[in-house]
Parts: sequence; C-alpha cells; structure tokens
Amino acid sequence: MPTETKRLRGPEVSQSPSLFLCKPAAAAAPLPRRADGRQRDQVDVRPVFIRCGLLSQAKGSAYIEAGNTKLISSVNGPRETERKDETDMKCGRLTTDMRFAPFSCPERGSWIQGNQDKDLSLMLHESLQPAVCLHKYPRSQIEVNVMVLEDSGSVLAHAITCASLALADAGIEMYDLVIGCSIRQNGVSYVVDPLYTEETGCSSVSGENQGGVTVAFLPSLNQISGLQSNGELTEDTLTAGVRTCTEGCYKLYPVIQQAIARAVRRVAPPPPES
Repeated sequence: MPTETKRLRGPEVSQSPSLFLCKPAAAAAPLPRRADGRQRDQVDVRPVFIRCGLLSQAKGSAYIEAGNTKLISSVNGPRETERKDETDMKCGRLTTDMRFAPFSCPERGSWIQGNQDKDLSLMLHESLQPAVCLHKYPRSQIEVNVMVLEDSGSVLAHAITCASLALADAGIEMYDLVIGCSIRQNGVSYVVDPLYTEETGCSSVSGENQGGVTVAFLPSLNQISGLQSNGELTEDTLTAGVRTCTEGCYKLYPVIQQAIARAVRRVAPPPPES
C-alpha cells in the first residue's frame, strides 16, 4: 500500500490543553505592596492639596494635587447662550471640556487621543449636571474646563472634584459639592485611588473581576450623581466597589470643606468695626 505523503502524522502520545492554561488569580502569588506605600484592600486615598481662585481671568477656578496627579479647572459664565430654543429659555446649559496637556502622560504620545477626551468630557458632564441648579440660570450657559497637567492615575475622579470646586468658587448655585473616587479591581484584591501604573498594568489581564469603577458622589445628600465602570465585574464586586468609593469620598470631604472655607474667607469683606 503506498504511503500517503500529504498528511502529517500526529504524535503517538498527547497531553490535554488544559495543562497549559494559566493558573487562576486565586492561586497566583501574593500581589506586591503598592509603589507609594499605601495599603491594598483598604480605603487608602492619596493626600490632596487644593487651592481655589488661582486664575484671575476666570469666574472661578480650582487646582488639585493628589500625589503626582495634577489638574486645574476653570469656570466661565453664566453667560447668555447663543441658542434660542425653548429648552435653553427654561433652563441653563452646562458644557464641559476635559483635555490632557502634551506633557501630562508618562508615555510620549499617549495623550493624543481625541476620543478619550470626548468620553471623559461626557462623563464629567454627567457627573456635574445633577448637582448644578440650572433652572436658576435660564437662557444661560456655564462652561467648565479641566486641564490635566500630570496624569498619575485616577484623573477622572479628581477632575470631578476639581471641577466641582471651581463651580463653587465661581458662585454657581449647587445642590451639593461633587466628589470623585475610583478603585481598580484585580481579582480578589482592589486598590483605591489607583496610580497610573496600577491602572495600565491590569488592563492586559483578562478574567472575572478585572476592571475599574469611578463614582461621583454628593456627600451631604448621600446620593450618587455619576458612575463609570470598565472591565468584567460581577454584581457583588461592583456593589462593593461603589460602597468603597463612597467611603473614599467621605474621607476627602473634610479637605474639600476646608478649601471652600479658605476661598470664602479670602473674598469675603471684612466685618464692620464696632
């Protein structure tokens, strides 16, 4: 019988492909300590530095530092809107614009992402709009601009806080301040207020409970104004992540109150002499 030369003969002994699968996250080695010394699986946010009223050309402004993450926000308006439709006559409009400075990201060229700027601007708008009393500014437009000076992680959460402070500094009537906080879930472990390396280092890992959550929170009203999540998170993990983010917002709230109080004392007129 002639030998068939066009067919490749397999090995006599084979092994199951399941033997070559990666080990599950639970059986992996313990995760290393965080680069800045903070604890994992705890509501451990970075210390923040806040100043209001730094830009003289804007109606209101705010600057925030959280570790090496630095952002500045400005607010212009309310000014008369150009659109004359019926909606703008009854209620004001809030516009948001969030951009990255060319020198803001650790990796060269990673800031050139037009779609990312649009997505972050939309998330910022959705987080701030429920807190602003737009019905008190009919036929008016309020412009909020955020510039990321240095991206060291959790830029969206700190942009929400910074923009809210700028609105308060501008004297815009609001129901409550808006504070942002984010976490990064990596299997059974999570980190609060993640660094840039922690956000990008887990992005290539696939599987259950791999993703991030960002929450915009109104602390006095105890309400959530915005929620953004990515990755694959179970319902229980997402619920626990939202609860953890609200605890982080409550930790930042006293610092936000002190910054607002300093700004008010700076612009308030001195008491009359008796």
